[in-house]
Amino acid sequence: MKKYENKSNVIGNLLFEHRKQKGFSKEEVCRRVQLYGVYIHRVELYRMEIGQSIIKDFELIALCNVLDIDYDSEVKVLLDI
Repeated sequence: MKKYENKSNVIGNLLFEHRKQKGFSKEEVCRRVQLYGVYIHRVELYRMEIGQSIIKDFELIALCNVLDIDYDSEVKVLLDI
């Protein structure tokens, strides 16, 4: 599997920071993401946050919506490597 700086994704820290800012538990984020038809287990969310898991595009969209992450100003900057 390809990795960047030994991580499977570059957005994990951003997810963690926004989740903590909103005061959401991992379980709460998973419940809210389910409203978008995306099923993520809290352990998988943890693995995403620490960079051990690849994040699929539809998971990223749902997570950005739930955590109020602006794709253009926050995610695109991370992907512009």
